[in-house]
Amino acid sequence: MSQFVDECQLNVRAGDGGAGCVSFRREGPVAMGGPNGGDGGRGGDIWLVADRNVASLLAFRDHPHRNAGSGVHGKGKDLHGRRGESLEVTVPEGTVVRDMYSGEILADLANHGDRWLAAHGGRGGRGNARFLTNRRRAPSFAEQGEHGEERWLKLELKLLADVALVGFPNAGKSTFISVISAAKPKIADYPFTTLEPNLGVVRFDDGAEFVVADIPGLIEGAAEGRGLGHRFLRHVERARVLCVLVDLAPVDDTSPDDQVRILLDELGEYDPELLTRPRVVVGTKTDMADPDLVAAWDGPVISSITRQGVRELVGRLASLVHEARDSEPEAEGRVILRPESDAAWVEKVDDNEWRVHGRKVLRAVHLNDVTTPDALSYIDERLAKLGVPKLLSRAGATEGDVVWIGSFSFDYHRDI
Repeated sequence: MSQFVDECQLNVRAGDGGAGCVSFRREGPVAMGGPNGGDGGRGGDIWLVADRNVASLLAFRDHPHRNAGSGVHGKGKDLHGRRGESLEVTVPEGTVVRDMYSGEILADLANHGDRWLAAHGGRGGRGNARFLTNRRRAPSFAEQGEHGEERWLKLELKLLADVALVGFPNAGKSTFISVISAAKPKIADYPFTTLEPNLGVVRFDDGAEFVVADIPGLIEGAAEGRGLGHRFLRHVERARVLCVLVDLAPVDDTSPDDQVRILLDELGEYDPELLTRPRVVVGTKTDMADPDLVAAWDGPVISSITRQGVRELVGRLASLVHEARDSEPEAEGRVILRPESDAAWVEKVDDNEWRVHGRKVLRAVHLNDVTTPDALSYIDERLAKLGVPKLLSRAGATEGDVVWIGSFSFDYHRDI
């Protein structure tokens, strides 16, 4: 039996870029052939893609790591390395992606086809042929491949259902969904039988279909974390219609009116917008309830055991779902990118220490061999073009201060 998983952690690691090649033409008839080292291939990206055919996050529970392919190193004769294979990771519709450490929401993949670039592949290093200039006729260095981005994510699934069944534990939600659909939830005569949401597809006589979600039972204080329902309230967020089931034969002293009040209070406290959704408040278990109480109930009543009122309720829900769908604009798949700023900026980390930030600045250092004099000369030129010396001077750096760029450090001098 498959298990429903609606929360998980995911580690994504994009592919590393391939290194550039240092090579020179050595053909006998060609005088001063020059450099011909090819570029390394770019590392593969990792995309998260919403797919309606994926039901839960179970695939990530025991296997949370996803890696894209790395780029191939460049070769001589101007041969460039092959690009690494990108990886598409399918997730259910309604998946919310958060940063695992900060909790920041990074993407909301609500619709089929939504795509989010989760990890950038590393850029391939340039071969020495790229560094040929009038002043540098025989460049003896090439760039290393850039490491692919790696990060930990937290995935949360918010079910995309047309109707959410909301009620106290043992209010008859599981029995109701088992009657109107092919869903087979666990049913028993004790509270909190449902420990995970269940989905069922309801097909009406006119061919209309809608999805119903059986949400684990709520109790008073659920929005603050009491009981089991607080973990599943988010599954109500995307439902078009709410069906509130009220037990007309409660085993405790919670009257039907009190159940309605508590349930609506919990929904409103979790998200006030939920109270504006179309909803039907239904009395259940009429086969077990006091006839006088059933007669006094102001609203539809059902018995999932005897099927009393079930057909009429399904018709009413289908009508509300149809109206809600018609009022929504048609959703299209989105592509969500994460643009990064190339601007450089300086941070003072100590009295005599500075750190320079910026993607282009980091690349100028990390992709080059700092032990090679030619490469160091190129790094100096590159940092000057990016305006790093001016930034340090304006920030107040003085002669001899230590400047950090990533893990590389050097002493600051006015003439760099």
